[in-house]
Amino acid sequence: MFQAAALSTESKSQFYRELAAQARALLEGEHDRVANAANFAALAWQALPQINWAGFYFYDGQELVLGPFQGKPACVRIALSRGVCGAAASQRRTQLVPDVHAFPGHIACDAASRSEIVVPLVHDGELLGVWDVDSPLPGRFDEEDRQGMEALCQVFLASLRVDKVQGAA
Repeated sequence: MFQAAALSTESKSQFYRELAAQARALLEGEHDRVANAANFAALAWQALPQINWAGFYFYDGQELVLGPFQGKPACVRIALSRGVCGAAASQRRTQLVPDVHAFPGHIACDAASRSEIVVPLVHDGELLGVWDVDSPLPGRFDEEDRQGMEALCQVFLASLRVDKVQGAA
């Protein structure tokens, strides 16, 4: 059984390194996308301070579809032309939004959200989806969070690579 340990709060970079190590240990040996996404979201929800939503949207070839998450019920489908998640997916670039109310076309799934970070999940040039984290605090996420979240997402993507090689979904 996996047991999450307390993470260092001395620096964000150390915090994210430790969180990535825990994510690797949690996902080790499992390659199912849904199972790993569920555990990854639960781990992030437990570890990340001052957030109100953390989860996945997976790309189905046409739009983003809600995947495993922690937080209030969310929008189920998001067009690539809409919101922060759509921007991250279509541009394939992390979106760091200090004030979601100032982001054109922001989709308010939780009215309490004030800032957001969305990391595109791309493997071998293929869009798999996005990792989305919201906070009720404006300006909650910064460059260190971007780097840390991108590194965390690489741990998630690495856990799926065996499925890609074996041809499983």
